[in-house]
Amino acid sequence: MITTLPGLYLMSVGIVKPAVWLFGWSGSVVCSTGMLRFINLLFSVGNFYLLYLLLCKIHHKNKTVSGFQRILSTLTLAMFPTLYFFTFLYYTDTGSVFFTLFAYLMCLYGNHKTSALLGFCGFMFRQTNIIWTIFCGGSVVAQKLSEAWKTELQKKKEERISAMKGSFSELIKVLQFLTEYIMSFKNLVTLIVLTWPYILLVIVFFAFMVINGGIVVGDRSSHEACFHIPQLFYFFSFTLFFSFPHLMTPSKIGNFLRSVWKHLIQYSILIAISLFLVWKFTYVHKYLIGDNRHYTFYVWRKVFQRHDLVKYIFVPAYIFAGWSLADSLKSKSIFWNLIYFVCVFAVTVPQKLLEFRYFILPFLIYRLNIPVPPLSRLLLELTLYVVVNAVTFHLFLNKTFQWPNSEEIQRFMW
Repeated sequence: MITTLPGLYLMSVGIVKPAVWLFGWSGSVVCSTGMLRFINLLFSVGNFYLLYLLLCKIHHKNKTVSGFQRILSTLTLAMFPTLYFFTFLYYTDTGSVFFTLFAYLMCLYGNHKTSALLGFCGFMFRQTNIIWTIFCGGSVVAQKLSEAWKTELQKKKEERISAMKGSFSELIKVLQFLTEYIMSFKNLVTLIVLTWPYILLVIVFFAFMVINGGIVVGDRSSHEACFHIPQLFYFFSFTLFFSFPHLMTPSKIGNFLRSVWKHLIQYSILIAISLFLVWKFTYVHKYLIGDNRHYTFYVWRKVFQRHDLVKYIFVPAYIFAGWSLADSLKSKSIFWNLIYFVCVFAVTVPQKLLEFRYFILPFLIYRLNIPVPPLSRLLLELTLYVVVNAVTFHLFLNKTFQWPNSEEIQRFMW
């Protein structure tokens, strides 16, 4: 039933074996449930430090951000509920996040061979982490493209790069430039030289896919790929909920409404397309309606299953969530945004199962790259996370139940 590669178990052996040798402990002690869970606590400490380093690196040019803001942002992200919960269990998420964040940090510092190696470690924890290795390589390409695009604009005596964002016609110009740039053999060679460690890892991944006969190991019948477009909408909604202090400000809502009024026809077409996608490409995994231990079971049953029309009613909210997410990343280049949203699409849409854990890494990368929020919003965000964590742990620890056909204790969890 285990569908991930043995990264967590190999790391556990790497920590447990030396403990046996150094302290003379017996295998039953170092391989106990508590000791194995302690391994994820070590990863969690590493994640806290990596989040802090990433915030410092990404926002190093912003001199208005105080050290306290960075520390508070780090603490808030380290307590992100879906990740924080699994810190205390023996599961792959904490280690998966550790190696992916570490790979991203090394990429930002230009250590691409180290980044690709760490990306391989992340892949050993969860196969879909290969997407975030591609993201690391893509961010290098995005930086190069941004420099070339800026030069192109200067040649044409256009305004700065940020002025090119926002309209469909300008997006077409950017895509034309992208096509012309990549079609140049010289440019292509330059990009390959810059990103060859990531390309090598992607080749290794495809070799694994061929040998394994697919991306899934273990129970393949429960993890079949499909074109599940609403997963993207669920991710937008998930991000909107956990970042509402940043994404639902009065100014953002006002800007969105003005954008709708200004581009009424475009938004009408977008709503029509979204309704069609929800209609044709909504899938319900058997776990979603058959496993009442997980929150998604209750979200689906109490919200989406109330009426057939409910899934369509949420479409305007999905569009606002997606717009707000994109608007919060407008400080990043259009090429960075392009690679980020392509990776979010690739990591969410093929998944048939609605599972909040799949949203952890795309959420963290989004949250790290938005401008550091003011203290008031950070405190509100932290309060939300503390409350959600408290409720989650209370339900998990104190509201146990049993299935009719089993004597084992069941618990509510993410």
